[in-house]
Amino acid sequence: MSEPIDRAELFDPGFLDRLRMLALRLRKRRQLMRRGSQSTPATGFTREFKDYRHYTAKEDYRAIDWRLYARLDKLFVRLYEETQELNLQILVDTSTSMAAPFPEKRRQALRFAVALAYLGLSNQQRVSLYSLSDTVRQELPPLRGQGNIEKILQTASRLSFEGITDLDRCLGEFHPSRQRYGVIFVISDFFGRDATSAQAAVARAAAWPGETHFLHILHPEDREPNLEGEVELAEVETGENRRFWLTKRDVQRYVETFDAFVENLSRECASHRIDFMQCRSDEPFEDRFLDLLTKSNALTSNG
Repeated sequence: MSEPIDRAELFDPGFLDRLRMLALRLRKRRQLMRRGSQSTPATGFTREFKDYRHYTAKEDYRAIDWRLYARLDKLFVRLYEETQELNLQILVDTSTSMAAPFPEKRRQALRFAVALAYLGLSNQQRVSLYSLSDTVRQELPPLRGQGNIEKILQTASRLSFEGITDLDRCLGEFHPSRQRYGVIFVISDFFGRDATSAQAAVARAAAWPGETHFLHILHPEDREPNLEGEVELAEVETGENRRFWLTKRDVQRYVETFDAFVENLSRECASHRIDFMQCRSDEPFEDRFLDLLTKSNALTSNG
């Protein structure tokens, strides 16, 4: 069982300040790229006051602003603008392979989760946090309002990374609401019982309503292990140990197999219109986070 991560290790004192700067950079980038408003058939709207106009006899008298009438002695009705409410749902793989033997993966994954939550809360979206391992668990109910970022930080830093990954089961059990448009992020290394389990899970996610993103977290040695000669390897999620004699050619074959795994996963996501992005644990977080957000039209539409 993994110990809760030290919060200071995850989020240094300047982390939220950098998130605020990232949000400003993203807003400016969006303003340059925007080409008019985009409509959506999704449900889940709220009404925000926009303006007044004169009342006409054909309208419902209940729409009259009587307080304004008392001041001006004229009949006006309030105009409202429909604003779409979004559900931002963040699913974090908390299986053992996300923390061992490379804890940097856990740190990077949780930083992405918290940063996404911060952006959602600051945009008045409903933010939910889930963990994935042998099953899917809701760690926090839907939260709204920037003041809830502290709950996100506390929960993220206390997540326990242990057990096996059963992505097919987890994504099959996850049922986002069809009544409110959603943006869903799955943050994982996508390692399962075999190389095909991640692709099978994509089909589960393809049935979800809304906009779905797969964020692939990996350590450089996940792809290219620094191994040669006689080695004993332990499967961190099952505890199984095996001895191998590895040559350079064996390692190269592994790299080719790993690249094929990622390529197949990426292709499967593309075929189901799921965004796929890979992020190494040694890459600058801020740059990759901004890259990720430029692909999420719905999440950043308020910026």
